[in-house]
Amino acid sequence: MLELFLVFFKMGLFTIGGGIAMIPILRQAMVEDKKWFDDEEMLDIITVCQSLPGVIAINMATFVGFKRRKFLGSLVATFGVILPSFVIIIFIAMGLNFIKDNPYVLGAMGGLRAAATGMVAYATYTIGKVAIKDIESANIAVLAFILMAFMHISIMVIISMLIILGVIKTYLNIKKMGDDL
Repeated sequence: MLELFLVFFKMGLFTIGGGIAMIPILRQAMVEDKKWFDDEEMLDIITVCQSLPGVIAINMATFVGFKRRKFLGSLVATFGVILPSFVIIIFIAMGLNFIKDNPYVLGAMGGLRAAATGMVAYATYTIGKVAIKDIESANIAVLAFILMAFMHISIMVIISMLIILGVIKTYLNIKKMGDDL
């Protein structure tokens, strides 16, 4: 339990840029270091947690905690990932009026924004290496990006559309396999 808490506490403490930026760090810890999951399982966890309402970091902590140590594990991992942000936000809220115009704080924020952007880009790269296996999945990823970035279609619409298409494709493949027998 302590190991589970510490893994997610470190994630919560050092992940700048939100839950998506956490993905490469989580993958490193859970796939490479701890060997709790392989890349396919990790991708499934990311997919499920990203698809659920709420913050992905909390969803992932809860999900992984449950997979590792059931209900108590989910509580421990979730508490671990939330605690650093909770404490840091309290301190920032207490001192914000004193530091908000400080040029050093503004400079640090600029550096954090740049780091967060790089972390999100790296997360995209690491997920893409596992998720994009063929030309079809590459085309779907590009289409989803275009629909969001340039056509401003809601992510909820895109996810719903792709879930329906995935179910239809699976149905047709199963039907075809039955017809071939």
